[in-house]
Amino acid sequence: MLVTDPWFYVTAIPAVLIYGIGKGGLGGALGIIAVPMMAIVISPTQAAAILLPILCVMDMFAVKQHHTSADYSVLKRMLPGSLLGVFLAGLFLSIMPAAGLKLLVGGLSLLFCLQYVSQRGATQRPAGLAGAWWWSLLSGFSSTAIHAGGGPASIYLLPLKLEKVALISTMALLFAIINLFKLVPYTVLGEFNTINLMTALLLMPLAPVGVYMGVGLLHRVSQIWVYRLCYLFLLLSGIKLFADGWLSK
Repeated sequence: MLVTDPWFYVTAIPAVLIYGIGKGGLGGALGIIAVPMMAIVISPTQAAAILLPILCVMDMFAVKQHHTSADYSVLKRMLPGSLLGVFLAGLFLSIMPAAGLKLLVGGLSLLFCLQYVSQRGATQRPAGLAGAWWWSLLSGFSSTAIHAGGGPASIYLLPLKLEKVALISTMALLFAIINLFKLVPYTVLGEFNTINLMTALLLMPLAPVGVYMGVGLLHRVSQIWVYRLCYLFLLLSGIKLFADGWLSK
């Protein structure tokens, strides 16, 4: 059994490829658009559940490419808060109704668009341990809710001014670990049913394609314009989902 709505695949195929491209070379925050795109057709939780096994496969390829370049001292500072965020998001998803989830996904999408605009060109100071915990917690929470933890993680990571490959590599390993822990709440919530798992399996071959596209594009395309285009789609998706959630309250 599969998701049969053809419009789902119109959104899911580019969403999976874009997420893989982000993991492979253009930054984890690029995947922020995936769940909002898919949630236009299906529920946000179902979209996230279908994506999660695919993300775990992507992580295998991304970690293989980047594990030697990651900054492990940064990972040690970020993991405790990130895993706490995963736990709190799992509790939140278990009590949130469908309309509330659409409001959440739409609201987070618009918030991340605002963050993207406000952070451009801003000079930031590196955060201390408390900042590492706070932004990591938000990253783990939003990653679990809508697979969009790259935004909060970037707020902590970018002021550290890591070399580009080290930054991408550190984010790849961070979210590989987070995604493994996210399997627990989604299993408890009962989201890994036959339809979701079979649909994920159908889309799975796109995972390595997206990652290797990202690796190939890392030094060939303008990251700025890729992000501008993705955040435009994120803005439109966020407005649609927030409006749907508000009207169905």
